[in-house]
Amino acid sequence: MSTKPDLIYRQVVTLKDGTRVLLRPLTKEDRQSLINLFVPVTSEEKRFFRTNVGDPGVVGKWVDDLDYSKVLPIIAVVGDRIVGDATLHFMQGPKRHMAEVRIFLAKDFRECGLGSRMLQALIDLAKRRDLLFLTVEVVADQTHIIRAFQNAGFMVKVTFEDYFMLPDGELKDLSHLIIRLRREEDTF
Repeated sequence: MSTKPDLIYRQVVTLKDGTRVLLRPLTKEDRQSLINLFVPVTSEEKRFFRTNVGDPGVVGKWVDDLDYSKVLPIIAVVGDRIVGDATLHFMQGPKRHMAEVRIFLAKDFRECGLGSRMLQALIDLAKRRDLLFLTVEVVADQTHIIRAFQNAGFMVKVTFEDYFMLPDGELKDLSHLIIRLRREEDTF
């Protein structure tokens, strides 16, 4: 269920180099800008995506089918340019107390603190929705990404051997990380 605070969410963050970035929910008007975010993605990077982000129709459909009760996308905007996309994918049924996190940053906005700020925004929004857990899956050899999630409080709960298959058939181990958003005594 979308809440009004989710939809009017706005936060301005200042990066290490002084760049000011607006974090806000994705809207239908952002369709082309979101497509533009994924245009420069290299073929090497595309191997790790779940969908074909090189296809403007795939990325455009994310905007066309916006349903904040299923996926809450927060974008990072500098001027008129989207430089980051972070999403909470809400689960249903017996997993309705958790959401999965996904984050993508433009290459020139990596390693400057933006990913950490966007992740913290997702954590804050998940707490507002009274979620208990956030999860994320990361290919195990991407240790710098795993470390960034651990710095935000996520813990590796399990690593699945040969669980992630790249388009060429190569298998990679996949780490599943979780963060608990509330203490156990707060859940009853």
